[in-house]
Amino acid sequence: MTKQDHILGTLYGQAIGDAMGMPSELWPVSQIQQAFGKITTFLDGPVSNDIAKHFTKGQYTDDTNQALAILDSLIATNWVPDQHSLVQRIMTWAEAVHAWDNNVLGPSSKAALTAVREGNDPAPFTAKALTNGAGMRIAPIGALFTPSQPTELVDMVVQITRITHASDVALSGAAMIAGAVTAAVADQSWEDILQFAELVNDLAFKAGAPTWAAHTKNRLQLGIRLAHTYRTDELGFMAALRDLVGTGTMVSESIPAAVTIAYYTRNVKDCALLCANLGGDTDTIGAMATAICGAKNGVQSIDSDWLKTIDEANPTHDLHDYAAAILQFTVHQSPSQEE
Repeated sequence: MTKQDHILGTLYGQAIGDAMGMPSELWPVSQIQQAFGKITTFLDGPVSNDIAKHFTKGQYTDDTNQALAILDSLIATNWVPDQHSLVQRIMTWAEAVHAWDNNVLGPSSKAALTAVREGNDPAPFTAKALTNGAGMRIAPIGALFTPSQPTELVDMVVQITRITHASDVALSGAAMIAGAVTAAVADQSWEDILQFAELVNDLAFKAGAPTWAAHTKNRLQLGIRLAHTYRTDELGFMAALRDLVGTGTMVSESIPAAVTIAYYTRNVKDCALLCANLGGDTDTIGAMATAICGAKNGVQSIDSDWLKTIDEANPTHDLHDYAAAILQFTVHQSPSQEE
């Protein structure tokens, strides 16, 4: 399997997990079951879901759209993160989809971007950001680096993330997702993927504004214990994960939950479907977790019909073009060459 296969797996994994989890976003399990029974494929967003009702079958949400906006910015600036460019790319997308009117933005991103929109300093909001917008859009950045570059990876993650999220838990959580992807793209073992994710989590934590939030690494370790305990009991695992780690919008819930689910399922199909039926922030957890599985197993492991659905439902973006750009960075560039 080539590195490009792993990179494409990351991008399609993110998009698939996002789109599969879209219809059930922020619903409890009982409501998901009442509306769908069990989600087994891509669905339109139901009119009864105030967020998902704006999307149709196979469309991805703000998670993947912001991830691609970030890549657009980095490609335009030769992979040197530029705060103004990053903000403007996300703002342009947000304005185009009427994100404020349609309730598309997460609370932390909405607060920071509203401040920018009104000409105010977003720092008071970014320093206190505890929700998962930091992690939902970061997976492709992990594909830029190798496990021999933890410091470079964390530096890139911090520079990108702080435009809306600058807290210790947000930066560490984003690094955890990106780090898991980095190790997965390198086809490391699942145990080594966890180890590298925890390493960069700790490095990024030091760069953030201090908060009282639960540490993502400790929550991940709890999640992994649950994954082992419920190895042959998927429903028991899902229930325990909801009750003990959490599946809400907080960084300290959804990000360790996502890495735990990737570790538990270990493939794109099972991961995306588990996340969609999990309850809570299903699209964001799905985007993060399934990106990791796609990074590990590559695009060739993904159902071709699912790939086709993503391409046809989201014609604005060509994920193959993004993969080619990422591959060029990994082959020809490194942060030390850009200094």
